[in-house]
Amino acid sequence: MSIFASADILLPKAENKENWAVVACDQYSSAPEYWDGVYERVKDEPSTLHLILPEAWLNSQKAQTHQAKIRANMEAYLKNEVMRMYPDSFIYTERTLTNGSIRQGLVGALDLEAYDYQASTNLPVRATEATILERIPPRAKIRSQAILEFPHILLLQNDNQDRLFSRIQTIKDQLELLYDFDLMENGGHICGWLASGPAKAQIEAWIEEYETAKQALNPASPLVYAIGDGNHSLAAAKAVWETIRTDLDPQKKQTHPARYALAELENLHHEAQQFEPIHRILKNVDVEDLIASFGSPVSQPTYEIRWMSADKQGSIFLDASISPLPLAVLQHFLDAYLDEHEGEIDYIHGEEDLAALAKQPNSVGFFLPAISKDSLFETIKNDGSLPRKTFSMGHAHEKRYYLEGRALVDLQEED
Repeated sequence: MSIFASADILLPKAENKENWAVVACDQYSSAPEYWDGVYERVKDEPSTLHLILPEAWLNSQKAQTHQAKIRANMEAYLKNEVMRMYPDSFIYTERTLTNGSIRQGLVGALDLEAYDYQASTNLPVRATEATILERIPPRAKIRSQAILEFPHILLLQNDNQDRLFSRIQTIKDQLELLYDFDLMENGGHICGWLASGPAKAQIEAWIEEYETAKQALNPASPLVYAIGDGNHSLAAAKAVWETIRTDLDPQKKQTHPARYALAELENLHHEAQQFEPIHRILKNVDVEDLIASFGSPVSQPTYEIRWMSADKQGSIFLDASISPLPLAVLQHFLDAYLDEHEGEIDYIHGEEDLAALAKQPNSVGFFLPAISKDSLFETIKNDGSLPRKTFSMGHAHEKRYYLEGRALVDLQEED
């Protein structure tokens, strides 16, 4: 059985799919006005906004009111047949980003039995970043009360020859176009094609070929897929499944809908995948002491990391033998330093923003290089997961929009 497989996928019948699809709930978390604007736009129209909780609204009265309606909204959408089900299918997607590049994806179901967010796992599906355990319970609570899921999870495969998606292109004209529209709020354009029947079977065979080849490289601890986005949402799904499965008989454990999570599979090596570095700034520190404490590495080669403060700038050199990822070496050092000294760390997108913040008194910014795609899976194998805030897969408006859905319960039993 494949780790990533077809699913019974729900899509809206509504013609206005722009209002249906909203961006991942963890985006614009410091800009509640963005989500207030989305709410004013969609109002009472069918929309995934009514089925998810934006993190910008957390710890507010709006969150309590909104969250209390989510389950009822899901039930109403099912009762009123707002969505249509496409059984045992994949959805092939092409997302045109604002820079003109086209990001390919395949929506299907990920087997949670093959995934673990613990850094020490030897399961074939692993997190890309260290999981903050405190973030799981609130997300798990929302999922445990839901009867539907609408994912922003991106699953990455490590295929530098891009076999799967180049092959899908050869049968694209055999697939039925299901949607073709502009995403709201500068989200670009999205198209989706149905892969069912023989086309679905062919794609499954290609996926199985990829998974088998990756597992054969290291049968005891294979790394087949990595979570590119939605790490904590998937960790919550795993936590809910682990609770549910304790009361199920062996047969039901194989088929229960909560065992799976809908996700979009993408190829790490596709040219449209742009990994942007997330820089570091330390505030309220003794800059001279911090820079001096790095010293000089004994071994070669080294990583050169540029730094800047209010009145100085330069480079530090880190021991490259510690990790294939420069950030992993730097983050380990900064964490250890802050354990013993005063100061705070923050994570900054964009070199210009970092340079401006580094000019503040008692602050120093570290400019990180872009992460190499080739090092991603290797680092996960060596270190278990990447340091927090290692990279961003595009800007906020380029994140996945909620569009496809799936039932988390047996809908016939619910009836």
